[in-house]
Amino acid sequence: MRRVLIADDEANMRWVLERALSKAGYDVETVEDGQLALDRALAERPDLVLVDLKMPKRDGLSVLKTLKEYYPDLLIVMMTAHGSTATVVEAMKAGAHDYLMKPFDIDELLITVSKAFEVESLREQVDYLKGEVQRVGWQLVGNSDTMKAVKHLVERVSLTPATVLIQGESGTGKELVAHAIHTLSPRVNGPFIRVNCAALTETLLESELFGHEKGAFTGAQARKAGRFELADGGTLFLDEIGELSFNVQAKLLRVLQERTFERVGGVKTIKVDVRIIAATNRDLLKDAQEGRFREDLYYRLSVFPISVPPLREHREDIPFLVEHFLEKLKTYGRSKALGPGVLTQLEAYSWPGNVRELENVMERMLIISQGAVIGVDALPVFDSPLIEGKSPGVFMLPLEGISLEEIEKSFLQQAMEQTGGNQSQAAKRLGLSRHAFLYRLEKYGIDPHWGI
Repeated sequence: MRRVLIADDEANMRWVLERALSKAGYDVETVEDGQLALDRALAERPDLVLVDLKMPKRDGLSVLKTLKEYYPDLLIVMMTAHGSTATVVEAMKAGAHDYLMKPFDIDELLITVSKAFEVESLREQVDYLKGEVQRVGWQLVGNSDTMKAVKHLVERVSLTPATVLIQGESGTGKELVAHAIHTLSPRVNGPFIRVNCAALTETLLESELFGHEKGAFTGAQARKAGRFELADGGTLFLDEIGELSFNVQAKLLRVLQERTFERVGGVKTIKVDVRIIAATNRDLLKDAQEGRFREDLYYRLSVFPISVPPLREHREDIPFLVEHFLEKLKTYGRSKALGPGVLTQLEAYSWPGNVRELENVMERMLIISQGAVIGVDALPVFDSPLIEGKSPGVFMLPLEGISLEEIEKSFLQQAMEQTGGNQSQAAKRLGLSRHAFLYRLEKYGIDPHWGI
């Protein structure tokens, strides 16, 4: 229940206002002077203050200005029978939401108060949307030029009703991009419905998308609304769109063209207002050209294509992603940090599973690591630990030559850093016995107790 504080030195006016607003469903409190109004509002913040301009101890303008210092968003409506236009203007400049000129009737009062709360509701929605924008900006992690380009496309297309086709390898975050588009769009208050087209058989998928009537097939014991109906007014995300059968593709094409369909087993045409975002890890254009996907549907879907890059193409974002996952996975216990050499190893991996694989690795490391620091011993054994295009043990000799001693010393230091000073692991990483490794440390004056 909304709380309204009324401040007026006329007892009859307080009684009339309290009775009218209470009857309208508000929780009302009244006071007879400006100081009491200020004390009560500061002690327990009301949702709206209805304050008279001329009052003992403190006038309404003083109350308004003081309350606005403490509660900038507080709704305050000024009442006056004496104020000139200049006074009303001053009150509005000081932050009054509206004003009532005495005498006013009850309907005018109720409309003014109701509209004030409507404005507050809109403001709350704006604050929510701002929070969503910040959340999405955080979720689409990365400061590389590649990720900045993706964010730019998301921001541009989100404000339009265009159909979007998101392409990228598995694990790159295609659903996250789809959700970002929905969140930043005018449809944010509508539903975001996801369908994995690869997870269902043709019959089940058709029923999931378009719904079915009772008795449409064996097991259809009641009418069921499909995902298109559930997504009305919002966004439908069709993941793995390339797995659709030709029969379902034909029906989807009609929905994209006409925004109408019939439930399975039904004859009633249903019209919906749905934005379509599709995603695929396949080369859909190639599939269309080679007859594995309807070409007309492809061009309907790819009105605005967005390609999400694999992680190996924006490695510079790995530190930001790691930091993000460390924060996200705090639920496993206290905050943890990476030990020496861990980030270097993560940056050197080719990440065939992309961002999803990185998140899974971070989760595993957090679970098995002890203490507040995640060491290299928590790293999994990667199948392909080196950056693509680089083979172990093969190094190109520059034309200007190199110093073998400097190279050897550098590798010794890197091995100690990557293993957090673990001599046995560092030696193994360089293919040396522990004795030979310690000999070389001594040779180059490297502290054998590195990091300990």
